[in-house]
Amino acid sequence: MARDELRPLIKLRSTAGTGHTYVTRKNRRNDPDRLTLRKYDPRVRRHVDYREER
Repeated sequence: MARDELRPLIKLRSTAGTGHTYVTRKNRRNDPDRLTLRKYDPRVRRHVDYREER
């Protein structure tokens, strides 16, 4: 399917070392490199960077 090729599911893992993950989709045309987002980590109760894992 074209949808899966252009917008694959990715896992975002917390950089705080808690192992918490978010699952989202990303557009490969706009973001060909690994994605980094600042999101809330409930285990440390603050916002931290989440990086795309492969």
